[in-house]
Amino acid sequence: MQYFPPALEKLTEQFAKLPGIGSKSAQRLAFYVLSMQDSEAEDFANAIVTAKRAVTCCPVCQNLTQGDGPCGICASPKRDHTVVCVVAEPKDVVAFERMREYNGLYHVLHGVISPMNHVGPDDLKIRELVQRVTQGTLQEVIMATNPDTEGEATAMYLSRLLKPFGVKITRLAYGIPVGGHLEYADDATLMRALEGRREM
Repeated sequence: MQYFPPALEKLTEQFAKLPGIGSKSAQRLAFYVLSMQDSEAEDFANAIVTAKRAVTCCPVCQNLTQGDGPCGICASPKRDHTVVCVVAEPKDVVAFERMREYNGLYHVLHGVISPMNHVGPDDLKIRELVQRVTQGTLQEVIMATNPDTEGEATAMYLSRLLKPFGVKITRLAYGIPVGGHLEYADDATLMRALEGRREM
């Protein structure tokens, strides 16, 4: 037996397709949309359609941008154009920018190598990264993929691929988080912390 009109069921199904949204949350979102004023609902729908049509990948770093030219970061003369930070997803760029300490450029892979999920090197924006390195302006490439199995495999693959070009390859240091306790750290985390130690 169908409890709600088909249009509401369809809306709920669409919300449920979003990551992190379960069936109850999807239902709440659908009911909220129905409670909106018509103009608000139209603005919401138009924002989705406009973003889908207008947001593209930057031709340089592959981060999300609007328009055909380079994104604001790549076009900025204030950024260090000799350093590029390689990240898996556009949201990782947001994390670095929020820190306000990194002043170089980025390269977004749009995923990581994951044989289990049938994602190989050809499915990522690796060719574009190699093209940037071959131009000869980069001095350092920072591998900033997550410290999990797929992130490590991707970083190692890229490191081996880029080494012949003579560019400096570095990896983010990992270890004990600020406010963490040594007794709760696993062996791999402690080992990383020890390897990534620096002089005070």
